[in-house]
Amino acid sequence: MKPAPFGYLRADTTEEALAALHQHGAEARILAGGQSLLPMLNMRLAKPAMLIDIMRIAALATVTEEAGAIVIPAAVRQAALQARPALREELPLLADALPWVGHYQTRARGTVCGSVAHADPSAEIPLCLVALGGAIRLRSRRKRRTIPAEAFFAGMMLTEKADDEMIEAVSYPKRQPGTGYAFAEIGRRHGDYALVAVAAVVDAQRMRLAVGGVADHPTARDFPVLDGAALDDALNRFAWDLGAGEDVHATARYRRDLVRKLGRKALEDAASCRT
Repeated sequence: MKPAPFGYLRADTTEEALAALHQHGAEARILAGGQSLLPMLNMRLAKPAMLIDIMRIAALATVTEEAGAIVIPAAVRQAALQARPALREELPLLADALPWVGHYQTRARGTVCGSVAHADPSAEIPLCLVALGGAIRLRSRRKRRTIPAEAFFAGMMLTEKADDEMIEAVSYPKRQPGTGYAFAEIGRRHGDYALVAVAAVVDAQRMRLAVGGVADHPTARDFPVLDGAALDDALNRFAWDLGAGEDVHATARYRRDLVRKLGRKALEDAASCRT
């Protein structure tokens, strides 16, 4: 299929992109890597009147560190972040998750913020953002605001971003001493969206597990440090609370079982690598 007709603007500055968003509102879409948006255009699931290409805005292409967090602007490709030499030391959870994001070819084009904006409930990058308690930095022509990741995702491919806003950057808190991290997922094939994905963060006081692919958005829950039957019971309650549905790929029961088993494995792995 071919997309519906649309206008195209290649923005040279963030201000130019924001002015176009202000003008066109809900009829505009930001184009970065395009790995999610272009298939939607071709299938006419999205019919914007204007595409605003931000990939040549130099100010949006450099990863920085600010106040204990790694800040990833809107034009940073997934492959560029994955190749960052210090990534495993800074963000071990994301370093473990990125190889599971699509394929090398899609990571070479897709952006980190694009995955967050698309808000697929099975996607690994938003899942890690929720697990780590990260945040989304939004900007319009009028103002800037920051939203915690857990409040940003409103449903399947739905977010709290306003029509005249763009995701300027996302921030992931850096690795904390004495904390372990682990990621796991199950999919039909490598590179497919996960049937269930889990991200675990464990320190001396708490265990945190985030789950993707079950509810309509990535969801996290904090537990005290548990083991044995107490951990099994906590994971079972979490699995049921996620409200798993059935589709052609998996039953609700299978997804609940994966939450229990993958969740336990990830929490145990995270606990074992606390440094």
